[in-house]
Amino acid sequence: MQKLDRIKNKFDKLKTNNKKGLITFVTAGDPNYDTSLEILKELPIAGADIIEIGMPFTDPMADGPGIQASYLRALEAGQTLKKTIGLVKKFREYNSDIPIVLMGYYNPIYKYGVEVFIRDIKVIGVDGLIVVDLPPEMDSELCIPAKENGIDFIRLATPTSGADRLPKIIRHASGFLYYVSVAGITGSKTPEITSIKSKIKIIRKFTKIPIAVGFGIKTPEQAVSIAKTADAVVVGSAIIDKINEAYKRDKNNIKLIAESSANLVKSLSLALKNDNNYTG
Repeated sequence: MQKLDRIKNKFDKLKTNNKKGLITFVTAGDPNYDTSLEILKELPIAGADIIEIGMPFTDPMADGPGIQASYLRALEAGQTLKKTIGLVKKFREYNSDIPIVLMGYYNPIYKYGVEVFIRDIKVIGVDGLIVVDLPPEMDSELCIPAKENGIDFIRLATPTSGADRLPKIIRHASGFLYYVSVAGITGSKTPEITSIKSKIKIIRKFTKIPIAVGFGIKTPEQAVSIAKTADAVVVGSAIIDKINEAYKRDKNNIKLIAESSANLVKSLSLALKNDNNYTG
């Protein structure tokens, strides 16, 4: 089967149109399977360019309280890795165009079985993987087998990734590079624009693949500011917070919950699309 290259095609299209991408993160099965599917269906309509879907895990060490809580809600509602794959398969019945990236930790994938996991996600149209606790030294475990099956393996770089470390991080990275704009856990701090710009200049010396910046982006103003330097921005915790707030107001109102996240995504997307003063 020929690789569809949805991620590459998306970034190529954005570049042609002199626009920057909006990558949205939501947790599979949060707050439950049916609501999660409706949330996913709304994201492309609201303006998301790429969707990252979190695979719930009991010990998400890189994630802040908001995303940790979303994982717990999903797990308590019965979400499993198998159900997450089923959720993506169901979503693909509604949208076959938007790139989908699964994000999470290695333990559930290892328990599922790496070969079976790669086979199953390839069939349903997953485009990329982010596995936060698999360093480049373990690329043979999942990164290389995934890429051999046409699935991009997206690497994380951080403010502490030095010139000696970056070549190892980038060596097998594909799709895009995810730059973690602040040290620490997701949603915990506000990104500092000057330091992000400086770091991305350094990273671009090592790779030509697109660079997306995430962690701590909560407002359209922040998104626009960071997008001037990056190729895309990633927003996760702010979306998860909207889902949580709506769920607390009325946990049975699927439409309300889905619209709460979609409205934030719309505001972020409009801000990015209306800003033409890009320098990145």
